[in-house]
Amino acid sequence: SSSPPHIPAMDIVYVYQKKRQEFGRQCLFSDRPAEVIAEIEPNPADREAYISRDPADVAVQNSREFSEHEVNTERVETDTRGINHTEGGWPKDVDSTEVEHTTRFRKKVEKDEHFIETVVRLGEMTEHYIRQNNALDIYEDYFTDATNVKETVEPPSAKVLNVFKDPHDPVRTPVCMSWHPDSARKLAVAYSVLEFQGMAANTSIDSCIWDTENPAGPETTLYPSSPLLSLQYNPKDVNVLVGGCYNGQIAVWDLRKSSRPSETSTIEKSHRDAVHDVQFLNSKTGTDCFSVSTDGQVMWWDIRNLAAPTETLALDVDKNEKLHGGLVLDFESTMPTKFLVGTEHGTVVLGSRKGKTPADKLAAVYTAHHGPLNALQRNPFYPKYFMTVGDWTARVWSEDLKESSIMWTRGHKSYLTHGCWSYARPAVYLTSRSDGVVDVWDCLFKRQAPTLSIKVADSAISHICMQSEGSLVACGSQDGAVTLVQLGSTLSKLQTGEKQAFSAMCERESAREKLLAGRMREIGLQKSARVKSARESVPKQAADTEEDPIQVAEKTFFEVLEQEKEKARKLQAKQDAAASSAVAEEAEEEAGTA
Repeated sequence: SSSPPHIPAMDIVYVYQKKRQEFGRQCLFSDRPAEVIAEIEPNPADREAYISRDPADVAVQNSREFSEHEVNTERVETDTRGINHTEGGWPKDVDSTEVEHTTRFRKKVEKDEHFIETVVRLGEMTEHYIRQNNALDIYEDYFTDATNVKETVEPPSAKVLNVFKDPHDPVRTPVCMSWHPDSARKLAVAYSVLEFQGMAANTSIDSCIWDTENPAGPETTLYPSSPLLSLQYNPKDVNVLVGGCYNGQIAVWDLRKSSRPSETSTIEKSHRDAVHDVQFLNSKTGTDCFSVSTDGQVMWWDIRNLAAPTETLALDVDKNEKLHGGLVLDFESTMPTKFLVGTEHGTVVLGSRKGKTPADKLAAVYTAHHGPLNALQRNPFYPKYFMTVGDWTARVWSEDLKESSIMWTRGHKSYLTHGCWSYARPAVYLTSRSDGVVDVWDCLFKRQAPTLSIKVADSAISHICMQSEGSLVACGSQDGAVTLVQLGSTLSKLQTGEKQAFSAMCERESAREKLLAGRMREIGLQKSARVKSARESVPKQAADTEEDPIQVAEKTFFEVLEQEKEKARKLQAKQDAAASSAVAEEAEEEAGTA
């Protein structure tokens, strides 16, 4: 083998020289003839060592190369913290929490000689601005003639926003819900198991307060002594809630203090059965509430002292000392002395706190349904009319008419579980069914069928609750989930002239039902009069001359026997006559042939 030839190294050095004074100066380029700096001659020996590759395979990819990466970002955890606001603007030597210090400082300021001048000067400025505002009507409508603009009517619609699942296992049913009075961000949910002996040993008895924008977990957990069947916010103090327990007690929570009840009624003075509903009353202190239970009692409470109820009323509807168990309550702030109670027997009791005796307090009774009442609520716009939900129908009643409801739905195939009015439109109400469907009814559009039906869950809907703005509906189902549904603008915004149309329709239906009820009373009176006159026409001696019923029965029996015997004799005589005639004919035929 031969080694490649030695190639001598070539030193190529070229030095660029530049004076110091030319450092940093602008470069000026110009054309000049080309100049060869270095030249490398080819080496013939390298050509002899060159070998060409034949065939040559080259792989070419005509597409870009990509890489896939997945990144899971951390979830932002939110937390709610309270802030303590203190009154400011006072001097350092004045304690704003002490009434004496602030009063003394005010008197000192009022005695100052510049105080009156300052007040007078500010009063003149205030009067000037008030006159300026009065001179210009900022609410003036400049487009009064634009009344022919047609409103675009959208079809009824609804969409599901969020689903809040029971955080505990086994899951419980949301039996009652209450919206925060001032915001749609918080929803209080009471969980319980209503099946008889259906609660397992490890079933949680806690209830929750959810943030409607965070379905990951409850914002606050309430720890009662017994499972809650009812729960409601205090409309005058949003930090206070009242709940009715399964063991008959009433519990009060102050969220500023703790998640455990701040007050609980004594078991001896509480209900003897489960508290199915509790409502706050419209009082000056905002601490009065009343509750109802299946033990047949309505109790009034002051949540500041739950040692004993302030008043108790027994639901002796039939006045035979057999109490009707209560399930639902309704109270309207515009009617402070009236209240409604729905019972297990399907009746609605109109109560009045003005009555002096228990019988006077039960002012009226409405026979509403064939089974227990699941929902009872007055119309938010016209409290004279109220809605009941039970068995397979929902009915609208007028307080002045006891005989019959003024409107009702058709009988459903599925059992109706709950219902509520809309707070945005007087003619709209909602009902829930045991097949997981929520129906939205618009009385002005059609009454024979729901305007919109929403399949919310695969299990029965246990409770629905409408938010005060009228667009959000919370639907609790037996599988432990609370579904938040938002209604479309057609169902959540007041229509033009809707109040007047709904009021006129209710008045018309009430007048029709009153006429029918009057006619039925007249027919009943006429029938009773005819029966009475027929009884009076019978002689009084008829009772004395009346035969013994045994003798009458024997006499009738023997008469029937004689009749049957007579029929048998006649039948036998006919058969004998027919036989004899047949014999005579045969004899005549034989004589003729002879």
